[in-house]
Amino acid sequence: SDSDVYKWTEAVGFALQSGERPELRDAVEKIAKDVIAAQQPDGYLNTYYVGERASQRMDPKVQQWGHELYNMGHFLQGAIAYYRATGDRTLLDAGVRFVNDFLLPNFGPGQDKKPLFSGHPEMELALVELYRITGDKRQLGLAGYLLAGDSRIQVKPWDYVYHFCGTPFTSRTHLEGHAVRAMYGCCGATDYYLETGDPAYWKTLNVLWKDLVSAQMYVTGGVGARSSGEAFGDPYELPNARAYGESCAAIGNMMWNWRMLAATGESKYADVMERALYNGINSGMSLDGTLYCYRNPLAFDPSHGDKIRNEWYDTTCCPPNLERTFASLPGYFYSTSSDGIYLHFFDNSQLDWHLESGVGLKVRQKTNYPWDGAVEISVAPTESAEFTFFLRIPGWTDSAQVSVNGKPVAGATPGQYLPVRRRWAAGDVIRLQLNMKPQLLEANAQVTEDNGRVAVQRGPLVYCLEQIDQPEGLPLKDVALNLSSKSSAQFQEEFQKDLLGGVLLLRHAGAAYGESAEQSRLYFRYSAEPRKSRPVSLTFIPYYAWANRTATPMQVWTPISQAISG
Repeated sequence: SDSDVYKWTEAVGFALQSGERPELRDAVEKIAKDVIAAQQPDGYLNTYYVGERASQRMDPKVQQWGHELYNMGHFLQGAIAYYRATGDRTLLDAGVRFVNDFLLPNFGPGQDKKPLFSGHPEMELALVELYRITGDKRQLGLAGYLLAGDSRIQVKPWDYVYHFCGTPFTSRTHLEGHAVRAMYGCCGATDYYLETGDPAYWKTLNVLWKDLVSAQMYVTGGVGARSSGEAFGDPYELPNARAYGESCAAIGNMMWNWRMLAATGESKYADVMERALYNGINSGMSLDGTLYCYRNPLAFDPSHGDKIRNEWYDTTCCPPNLERTFASLPGYFYSTSSDGIYLHFFDNSQLDWHLESGVGLKVRQKTNYPWDGAVEISVAPTESAEFTFFLRIPGWTDSAQVSVNGKPVAGATPGQYLPVRRRWAAGDVIRLQLNMKPQLLEANAQVTEDNGRVAVQRGPLVYCLEQIDQPEGLPLKDVALNLSSKSSAQFQEEFQKDLLGGVLLLRHAGAAYGESAEQSRLYFRYSAEPRKSRPVSLTFIPYYAWANRTATPMQVWTPISQAISG
């Protein structure tokens, strides 16, 4: 569809910000020529609603899925990213024509204009981003109008819950409907709040965010439990094998939390971003970049007939969305404020930027993250300057040590930014050491599928069991982690550079259960006697790397055994 081409265009814009790629620029110029040729004299732009279908444009009786504005939202985002990277306004000017010449004169509040709705949020955040380029407050106002909804819209069949429209954003009390739509809607609302400071939006955003992290988000950062409607379920409805967890929804989760982070500077939002990125998003593309997951379950059995990774899909939203997300990652590592600079994420990288005071600044990271918790950060302002370096201490770690030029810095608290204020000069070095001991996580008791089970996490990575790594002939359904003693609750770590692109394996003592004739029945009498079992060693791999070999069963949440009997 149009939107997939535009997401790819946005990916190119991000990629070009890191270096010139003539072949990519040539491809975008060809696309721009073809797409803009479809723009009508009144500014309307869509490659499908032309010719004999032109009479159906912007007709809610036809457009149940609301993709006209959705497509143009992605067009604007692609145009803006490309303009920022190249200075080329060709696509941007076409997008401005669509908004200023077609939408604004014809749609909006008032009896002289037609009502407008966004059946798939995307245009809202695109309009705010366009306003940041043009300064035209009419565009910001149109975003607010879409978020508020228009009571004149009474078109059926139209599932307002599914489409995340029709209800004023500020009246929402929980997340519902299509997960991607909901996440993009929250992105647009946060962008609108960032530009207007409207407290009603901020109140609602906090209510929805609490709902997300307390009752609606998988341990992988994935969201959207139900395959029906690709939607949020009831609170704590987080099934594993039936999990939908669309790749695009996890991307939307990261995008929303990025905006919440920009609004507050609070590390809890970066923690959610990192959880989604390293797990629920990264699992969406195969290690060689050729296969994709539309859904990302937390348990899987290929005997059920599913093929989880595919070259392409009839609905092709996820592949280009993953591409633009990975291409945009350099922009997520740092932020500046009037106080200084924030470091959000860790990887080998170089930043050449400037403080808001105008002083140039280079920052370089050296690390083997996420396998190792040691990070060396070189700070080099173009001239000696006093500012604060806000260093994120992830919430998943138990402890962290920080030093500057070899001198310890106190106050590193997990789940917060450590503010290091001093007069910085070229040659200064920050060293961060994060405790990356593997941890066992439990779910809230109301997540009934996970009762009596634990998930394994090391650093930002959630781990899973995949059948192929376990002793031959040992079904995953028959295993449990052995936590019968303190000494057994220890993981052995082994980095294998030639496995799955190089991964750190975790091994742990486990129990393998058999079934008696009695227990093989569908129902049988309860016995206080422990089930007979034998000791085995269980091998865990990072969740993002599953389904990259032979298709075998997988599970994130593993039963626990408190006793072993023979």
